[in-house]
Amino acid sequence: MSLDTIITHNMLATSSYEVRPDACALVLMGGGARTAYQAGVLKALAAMQPPGSHAFPFQWLFGTSAGALNAAYLGSIALQGLPALPQLATFWMGLRSEQVYRLEAPGWVRANRLVAGWTLARQVKRHRALLDTLPLVNTLHRAIDLPGLEYALEQGAIHALGVTASSYTSGEHWTFCQTSTGHTVQPWHRPGRRAAFQPITIEHLMASSAIPFLFPSVPLWVEGHKEHFGDGSMRQLSPLSPAIHFGARRVLVIGVGQPQRSGMVARTAGDPTAGTIAGHAMASVFHDTLQADVEQAQRVSQTLSRLPAALAAALPYRPVDVLAIQPSFSLDELARKHIGELPAPTRNTLAGLGALDTARGAAGSAASLASYLLFEPGFVHALIELGEHDAWRRKDELMRFMAPHAPLPEAVSVP
Repeated sequence: MSLDTIITHNMLATSSYEVRPDACALVLMGGGARTAYQAGVLKALAAMQPPGSHAFPFQWLFGTSAGALNAAYLGSIALQGLPALPQLATFWMGLRSEQVYRLEAPGWVRANRLVAGWTLARQVKRHRALLDTLPLVNTLHRAIDLPGLEYALEQGAIHALGVTASSYTSGEHWTFCQTSTGHTVQPWHRPGRRAAFQPITIEHLMASSAIPFLFPSVPLWVEGHKEHFGDGSMRQLSPLSPAIHFGARRVLVIGVGQPQRSGMVARTAGDPTAGTIAGHAMASVFHDTLQADVEQAQRVSQTLSRLPAALAAALPYRPVDVLAIQPSFSLDELARKHIGELPAPTRNTLAGLGALDTARGAAGSAASLASYLLFEPGFVHALIELGEHDAWRRKDELMRFMAPHAPLPEAVSVP
């Protein structure tokens, strides 16, 4: 996040529409099936709230990739209040890979690398990607109530929903925002990243979650012309920026990246397998810039908090409190235990390419690649349990952060 974003736009208290002093934004990062982890964190957060709590706890929702799907789902049922949070976990528990993507392949494809390559080439020619995502389109139409989202914005249950996508056409990173009436935030344009205010559609969600090579790009209209978009995690350098542009003083961020990933895998002297390379490529696409962005916000907020009271009161800037939660256990290792749950056509094709070699352990396997595609109950349940565990482990921190009218601490929490 640039200092210009933080100071010039993010900490100015000049918005004329109503923003509660304790208002909180929720930012959900991307990662394919791994984002089921976020549902576990939010389920635990709902369970922590004191008896009688009912209000939906977030004023703004921002998501990237599959995190955008989670954000849109929550926004569409925000009028339910606090019970909307555990309902996200219920949605994930009912999900299957066949409801997200489809790969047509003969059962004997794993026996021959050439056949596996031919199968994927045919898939690319037919769907412009390795996987057919029409099932996800149908799933989102059934699961996300877009009129409900609009009504939640009209009623003030939330003030904005933002989803991010990356333009293959221009190379710019876009945040598409649907807002409540009366807001005064203007679309922004910074080097490499922009914002547009327009109603969120299923096409926006498909664009944000279009994992490169795996899922096809999606055309969207921006400024009167069509551009093709892919996963919002690509080129996402400032994940906190949209929330703070809207005036959020508190930001809860749930990521699924693992800055400590290199320390979680076994060392091996063998050559990397196709699965290892594919997993590394996916990790690069979903490279987690969250920690650096949080640390930047922390430094600036601490500086503002340490100013003399008289000077701080005279300045039109305010510190931003950010709480970031990420997995405490390797999601690659977790996925390795559930690779067998992949749909047979997907599993057989990847095995035929040599991309599911688990003989060398997590470091030499396709565990990382599989973790983005395992929309299956065993893996999803394990992710939700891990999210709940990590949230309860930080219960005191979360309760202080979410407490109404709680004073802003001097430091921003980083796990």
